[in-house]
Amino acid sequence: MSVFLTDDKTIQELNKTYRNKDKPTDVLSFPINEKVGDWLLLGEIVISVDTAKRQASSLGHSLQEELKRLLVHGFVHLLGYDHELGGEEERKFFALEEYVLKNLLEYT
Repeated sequence: MSVFLTDDKTIQELNKTYRNKDKPTDVLSFPINEKVGDWLLLGEIVISVDTAKRQASSLGHSLQEELKRLLVHGFVHLLGYDHELGGEEERKFFALEEYVLKNLLEYT
C-alpha cells in the first residue's frame, strides 16, 4: 500500500477524473490487489492535507489524528468495503474502521 499526501487542487483533479466529482475530497483509494511474489499490493491512498487540516480544526482534534482517521478510512476501502452502498455494507465498513482505529490508536 502506498500513501500520497497532497493538496486540495490535486485531489480535486483526481476526484474529477476517477469519480466524476469536480470538488476536493478528504481521501481517495485506488485498489490494485495484485500479488507480487509473496506480497499483495493493496493499492494507493491519496489524502488531501488541506482538507484534513480543516476537518481536524472543525472536529477539535490534531492534524495527526485526522490523518490517521483518513488513512484507516482509505485502508478499509482498499480491503474492498464501501460505505456508500448503505445498509449492511455500510455497517460493516464503519465497524471495521472503528476496530482498526481503536487498535491502531493504542499503539501510537
